[in-house]
Amino acid sequence: MTHGMVTAPQPEAVDAGLQVLKSGGNVMDAAIAAALVQTVVDPQMCGVAGFGSMQIYVAETGEHHFIDFHGRAPLSTREDMWESLILGECDDGFGFVLEGQVNEIGYMSMTTPMTIRAFGEALEQFGSRPLSELIQPAIDYCEEGFTVRPAVHGFWLQPAQAGRIERIRILQDDPVSAKIYTKADRSLYQVGDILKNPDMGRTYRRIAEAGIEDFYSGQIAKTIDADMKSNGGHITLEDLAECRTVHTAPLKGTYRGFDVATNPLPGGGLMVLEMLNILENFDLSAMGHNSAEYIAVVSEAMKIATVDKDQHMGDPNFVDVPLERLMSKSYGAEMADCIRRGEKKAVPRVNSGAAESKETTHICVADEQGNIVNMTHSLGSSSGVVSEGLGFMYNNCMMVFDPRPGNVGSLAPGKTRFSAMCPTMLLKDGKPFLALGAPGGTTITMGVLQTILNVVDFDMSAQEAVSAPRFCTTSDTIEITNRILRSTERVLQSMGYPTMRYAVSYATPIVHAIRLVNGKMDGGADPSGDGVAAQV
Repeated sequence: MTHGMVTAPQPEAVDAGLQVLKSGGNVMDAAIAAALVQTVVDPQMCGVAGFGSMQIYVAETGEHHFIDFHGRAPLSTREDMWESLILGECDDGFGFVLEGQVNEIGYMSMTTPMTIRAFGEALEQFGSRPLSELIQPAIDYCEEGFTVRPAVHGFWLQPAQAGRIERIRILQDDPVSAKIYTKADRSLYQVGDILKNPDMGRTYRRIAEAGIEDFYSGQIAKTIDADMKSNGGHITLEDLAECRTVHTAPLKGTYRGFDVATNPLPGGGLMVLEMLNILENFDLSAMGHNSAEYIAVVSEAMKIATVDKDQHMGDPNFVDVPLERLMSKSYGAEMADCIRRGEKKAVPRVNSGAAESKETTHICVADEQGNIVNMTHSLGSSSGVVSEGLGFMYNNCMMVFDPRPGNVGSLAPGKTRFSAMCPTMLLKDGKPFLALGAPGGTTITMGVLQTILNVVDFDMSAQEAVSAPRFCTTSDTIEITNRILRSTERVLQSMGYPTMRYAVSYATPIVHAIRLVNGKMDGGADPSGDGVAAQV
């Protein structure tokens, strides 16, 4: 038995990972088994045709590694192809609303499918068991069905907001998708119903037998290519053959004596380091957790990092990013001085009024030796497209590109777009101390930041840290959950901050974390999801 812990937003995924650890598999084996189950039981949050970022720490050697598997714009992409369709920009600056929602739903909304490529490479380099074995629990859930959970059903029922589509459309518009995710009368499966996807099961069996290359150059690839050609999609056999992950070292920084390792661009790790560098200049614990002063200071750091993201952070193969400046301690101190002077950062938006969908998933696995796999993977908010006979849904990450030519996030063939995904680890004296990450669109970096502050500045356990009331400031408005006191909100308003209160007690991002202290592990599963942290 491998003694370890798994935390994820889905209990089915946690169970799959634990069973692998119980049978002697290592943390990578457990993470991939769990992640494949996630693609079945959270099929609009993640999938084999998605993208993500995987953090790996090997305790014996101290090796720290990232596999970046962000999707890329198809090779037929043109910089100006959607310029005339712009209706507005999302409030958080992460995506645009276009006429006909062509970037959000349907065959033109997809970047290249990277997830299954990354899973295979990770297993080859760090795993001890074959994919054909680890994919079996996912196949079982495809064929035997999974119980629809409240979080899955809640996503399906999200209404249209400020130009965004009703999420039910990703289940109903495409006839192949509708056959899987709706009943004969086109009604939705309800919480507690059993949903089966035998087509996905057959695809997974083929991957198990023929290997991952079948997805990128074999029969599965040919099926994808034919479907795209028949329906005006941009992904071709050439795009599939060009799918390549990026293996890289982490971005590194420090915070109050801890080493911080997080993902490089196009991921969101740079934002995390920038915000920590700013906030290190303040005595946050003396302010009091979630006091008005604390929320105002942290919100200013969030806004500064958001503006820097919008202006500078993108695919480093296409954009000249001032990396050293943005992640420097001197820049953090400079921005802290601006906050002390009472300056309020303005976050510009183009005809704002739409909120970006915040759906992704996360998995974190650690063992008693300190080996860790920490991964966020996603379909964006899902394209709604399923190719006949394949069963899996494609991502819709073309929606986060900037349709205006000449900007950091503008469209270009083979380009990735900035993603807030930021699997992050803190180390103390060279040993892992905290591993965490989250789904949640641009709110991911803000949830990861607050969880780090909760653990380091307020000495919370992992569960306390992910459960504490949170706020998010990716525009000029401070968004707060309902457990933040109204008296605190009134003080913020008297300070000149517009606020927006959610009716819910917990909101995205759905942070998950594992803390390692003196050889013992404690895990945290965000109460806003359906997940759990458990160990063997």
